[in-house]
Amino acid sequence: MSEEKIWRGEEVIGKLAEIFEQLYLAPGEEGEQEYKKVVLEGEHPSTRSLDHFHTSPNDLCQFISTPAGEIRVITLYEREDFETFLRIIANKCKMVEIPRTQGASFLGGVINRRKITVFKDDYFRKAENGEADASAWPEELKKFLSDRKNFTEPMIILSVGAYSAVPAEKAGYSEEKWIQLSGVIRTYHECTHFMCRRFYPELIDAIWDEVVADAVGVTAALGYYDRRLAEIFLGITEGQYTGGRLENYVDENEENREERIRQLAEKVSGLTAAIAEMPEAKTNDAPFALAVSLEERKKELWDI
Repeated sequence: MSEEKIWRGEEVIGKLAEIFEQLYLAPGEEGEQEYKKVVLEGEHPSTRSLDHFHTSPNDLCQFISTPAGEIRVITLYEREDFETFLRIIANKCKMVEIPRTQGASFLGGVINRRKITVFKDDYFRKAENGEADASAWPEELKKFLSDRKNFTEPMIILSVGAYSAVPAEKAGYSEEKWIQLSGVIRTYHECTHFMCRRFYPELIDAIWDEVVADAVGVTAALGYYDRRLAEIFLGITEGQYTGGRLENYVDENEENREERIRQLAEKVSGLTAAIAEMPEAKTNDAPFALAVSLEERKKELWDI
């Protein structure tokens, strides 16, 4: 990566906006209208104000290494900033509601126009040196844009607070300890999504993915897989759904939705029991190894 490895505090949003200029657009109707021009057509924003962000000295942007490569991880301390960021980057400036139980998001391919600019500058530099044909630029650009990996990048956005909106007392920790553990769980949870999308793109399944990512996050944070805690995150108690994140992954318009959630709660509970018995769930020496083992056993543990 060409950027510095770590940005902190108020510089986080400012430096990110230099790369992702859509961050200058406030969520809402006006931002929505301008988003396409800025992101898809490469125009500069009409204003360069970031007043819609509060920012905090605790904000952080860093690159984290995973078995699938490095990924940009952004932690925004203010909840409003986290929601604003997601509305702009993930929802094209739409004023959508961000669930309170959502404390993180993995974005698989955010358009990074700087990559296009770098490619263009490099191409014409070569043309000046006789190493490329300037007249062939339109065709070269078309080929470059035919692969989204060339001009997009994955990123992870994290908020700060209790993981999955579970209170510290219910989790079984002090407030300070629970916030610290929640940060680790979120980071490894989202990094697991990144890794699994790269290594197992054909196995995407929303609820399975959440259980696997939670398993890695919990194991990384605690040093072992706490089945009770993992089920609390999804709103499951003794195999029964009692209210939590699980319902976020079931379509609100699905027929017999309540029965579907009940069945899923039982299925998830069986999966968490199996995870708790896996050797990789008893140590955090290599937490991503748990995800690999689970993905390789998906048909056995889930596709039944």
